[in-house]
Amino acid sequence: MDASPAGIPFPHIDPVALQIGPLAIRWYALAYIAGIIIAWRVMVRLAKGSGGRVTPAQVDDFLIWGTIGVVLGGRLGYVLFYQPGYYLSHPLDALALWHGGMSFHGGLVGVVAAVLAFCHFRKVPLLCFTDMLALVAPIGIFFGRIANFINGELYGRVTGSDWGMVFPGGGPLPRHPSQLYEAALEGVLLFVVLLVLRLTLARRFGDGVMTGLFLSGYALARMVAELFREPDAFLGFIVGGVTMGQILSLPMLLVGIGVLVIGLRRRPVAEGGPTAARDTGGTG
Repeated sequence: MDASPAGIPFPHIDPVALQIGPLAIRWYALAYIAGIIIAWRVMVRLAKGSGGRVTPAQVDDFLIWGTIGVVLGGRLGYVLFYQPGYYLSHPLDALALWHGGMSFHGGLVGVVAAVLAFCHFRKVPLLCFTDMLALVAPIGIFFGRIANFINGELYGRVTGSDWGMVFPGGGPLPRHPSQLYEAALEGVLLFVVLLVLRLTLARRFGDGVMTGLFLSGYALARMVAELFREPDAFLGFIVGGVTMGQILSLPMLLVGIGVLVIGLRRRPVAEGGPTAARDTGGTG
């Protein structure tokens, strides 16, 4: 589309991808399904190259655990972090996932809980498993941000120039398409950086390096993206120019740095070697 003094018009993609009678299949749901399926298949491929430390069958088993963790954690995180007062008054609306409203940080907590339980009960090496998850997580994040864009939600701040997009519900002024910024930073760029590091440097270090890089890398990308994203109207800026997303990313950054340091200090495990065989019995 051509830019104009009024900015770039929003493409107005119908949130409903397919309507079959009363059944409405929304792009929002399809985006999450696509992200989960692609991430799952990539992780199965990673497991095949792990020398038996994590098996493809274990990845298959984790799929339902991870999906539940993402959905429940993401929705509960949004309800508790962003609009607790509204959902306390309208509890049934918390089930309306098709209206959007998912918190990445809540989803992360849900996945962490699922991973801890899964690795404990299935005797899977924890940090080896999370290193694989770290590489595929940006895939799901990318599709989630594209879903935000299609829904016309979580748009950016007013640009103050002719550049920008006019979002429905965002007034007549051009705004940053911050959902696309986040898809690029938190999804594409983070995935490329993690993939390159895994192929070049990560195997020289112990388990946890990829996990630490993902946590700290996402936190930094989110903090940058928040500079362009419009704060939620019901929250605004929390302190000065600081947003809720930046506040929630700070502990994630600190934990990521801590896990990265642990990984750098650990001895690398030779995939498929005797050490790897001994390491499969614990949670790391």
